[in-house]
Amino acid sequence: MRLIANISMLFTELPLAERLEAAHSAGFRGVEIQFPEDADIDPLRAAVERAGIDIVLINVPRGPGDAVGLAALPGEEAAFRSAVAQCAAQARRLAVGKVNVLAGRPPSGADPATCRAVLKDNLIHAADQMAQIGVRVMVEPVNRIDVPGFFLSGLAPTLELLEEIGHPNLALQFDLYHMAITEPDLGAAIMQAGRWIGHVQFADTPGRHEPGSGHVDFAAAIRALRGVGYDGELSAEYRPAGTTGEGLSWMATFERMMVA
Repeated sequence: MRLIANISMLFTELPLAERLEAAHSAGFRGVEIQFPEDADIDPLRAAVERAGIDIVLINVPRGPGDAVGLAALPGEEAAFRSAVAQCAAQARRLAVGKVNVLAGRPPSGADPATCRAVLKDNLIHAADQMAQIGVRVMVEPVNRIDVPGFFLSGLAPTLELLEEIGHPNLALQFDLYHMAITEPDLGAAIMQAGRWIGHVQFADTPGRHEPGSGHVDFAAAIRALRGVGYDGELSAEYRPAGTTGEGLSWMATFERMMVA
């Protein structure tokens, strides 16, 4: 496992490109970015070369305004395909290995079965397109307390969808924060997700702050991840309670737990 930083949420006192060097200096071994703009790409490429740190994951654009994803929205199929094409171009230029798809919040009254069918088709499209450039696709369930109306929430429906699609280039983005809210037993959820886990993010709950600020048992979660054979990235995706640097005392403990 390796510890990486979500620089859309950490080091936000700095311009985006400068956050890569800050993350590297703090001891992170990679970064992820939620929604880079096309104008960010050249500065980010230069920052990758300067800092010697890679960008692991970006998200497929989520849509305009306060949209939280396009993939499960009937009538937005063309917009989703355009977003996938934009994300693929960004991923190639940044040498990103993973992208994440957000299902989004369907309009009130939308038929759930139709939304699910649209999501299924869109995930297949994304997985097919990204496979052509060697980029793996994640899909992420999000809790509905933080994001009311989000279509894909909870582990069971996400695993059912992944099993049904069965695409070799599609995996689960397992966010310990969201799963700690939607699942009664986080360790059991990790064991259930098992082979489908392709990327892991974390924050403590309640509050979505640093590890140690809430009640998530990260030691048990990391043991469970090791138990199912996960050996990928653990991404810090939280809201610092103060400055990012002031809240990084958890890192040394995580590094020990990841190799224990």
